[in-house]
Amino acid sequence: MLYYLLVIQINFNLGDDMNLDFNLNLTQQQKLVMTQQMQLSVKLLQMSNYELLDYVNKEIEENPVIDAEASGVLKEDNNEIDYNKLSKYLEDDNYSSKEISRNNEDVSPFNFISEQKSLKDFLKEQIIDLFENDYIRSICFYIIESINNLGYLSESIENLSNSLKVDSKYISEALKVIQSLDPTGIGARDLKECLMIQARKKGILDNKLKEIIDRYLEDIADNKYNKIAKDMNITIHEAQIYGDIIKSFEPKPSRGFYTGDETEYIIPDAYIKQVKEDLYILMNDNFIPKISINNIYKNILNNSQDEDAKKYVKEKINGATFLIKSIDMRRNTIYRVIEQIVDIQRNYFLDKHSYLKPMTLKDISERINMHESTISRAIRDKYINTDRGIMKIKDLFTTSISNNKNEDISTIKVKKYIRDIIDKEDKSKPISDQQISDILKNEGMKISRRTIAKYRDEMEIKSSSKRKRF
Repeated sequence: MLYYLLVIQINFNLGDDMNLDFNLNLTQQQKLVMTQQMQLSVKLLQMSNYELLDYVNKEIEENPVIDAEASGVLKEDNNEIDYNKLSKYLEDDNYSSKEISRNNEDVSPFNFISEQKSLKDFLKEQIIDLFENDYIRSICFYIIESINNLGYLSESIENLSNSLKVDSKYISEALKVIQSLDPTGIGARDLKECLMIQARKKGILDNKLKEIIDRYLEDIADNKYNKIAKDMNITIHEAQIYGDIIKSFEPKPSRGFYTGDETEYIIPDAYIKQVKEDLYILMNDNFIPKISINNIYKNILNNSQDEDAKKYVKEKINGATFLIKSIDMRRNTIYRVIEQIVDIQRNYFLDKHSYLKPMTLKDISERINMHESTISRAIRDKYINTDRGIMKIKDLFTTSISNNKNEDISTIKVKKYIRDIIDKEDKSKPISDQQISDILKNEGMKISRRTIAKYRDEMEIKSSSKRKRF
């Protein structure tokens, strides 16, 4: 909302005669003032569905005038979906992607990711099965609680000894038991010890491998096998073999287990369903309680003689009313954005072999006459469920590069070209970023060496010097 503010400016000028000169100037300034209601609308728009559900539930608890009931209807903007037409396509579809289906069980709106077994429970089960005495077993349980989310022991033996008030030899004994468990490398105190444990369990920890782990991990990461070979008086090929062994180890022993910080709930904001050659957008807002104003409070506002009560109720009703409007505005904005995305990326959703077209926030902004910042908020932490699986809406946006045919090519397609070139290279003579740039130039795509390096880093592909094989 724009307001015109009248600003009175008083200037104090000290002249040569040491007299104060007061000048009164009246100016008009145009400023954007965010009201509390506007701030709430912006706040709701950029919330994820899960955050919105949490927010609405809190409002229901705190605002007594709100009545709530579960909503059960999916609508497409202001038009009802023809479910008779869609039923034969959708009746057996629970809207879940392959990644989150659970043996044809019903899937709730909360698509639960990372439902792994607890790492600590897994370790404790192994301890119970071992024939250790109760004293060592209890120390093991305590140490397990000190293992962090990466699978490393975050406490020193000395600190554990002081905490438990037991001799450090018993702590060391219990730690050896834990480090013998699965997953391999668990309970290590640092990366070097983690790698040593894994090598020892495989029966391959010779003196050379031990020295490389202890002294040359950074050189392995940088592919500096010539330096390792020279220092240790071995061939470059031998150094590379040791490097390959170390790279095969797991630096994060907890991987694959639930460790307490990986729980994530994803509630898709919409479903993109294909029926023959048509794409339907089904907004997923049936998880949000349907809220309305309780009639009792409306009567208080209309009939009560208590002005304080009327003032209180009016304030609460205004808050509830604007919440209802803001939720509806949020829904309509997200729908309009998704509608344009589906229109632009139609081939991508219809053909699994098709690539994303170049698409920016500005493209959507111009189509629906909405500011880019609003589009950005509307897609923040928003997901859609498609035949390709669940995906973040923002991942559908990609910039473009023009070729010599005046065609726009998405950066995703360019990255695939780069990856294909690197996959086919001679690993003994890896292709440099400049060479990749030259190859793409011959294909009609003018992309600088720096841009190639940027895309390669985004794909987590190492530089040519670090890809070299001896």
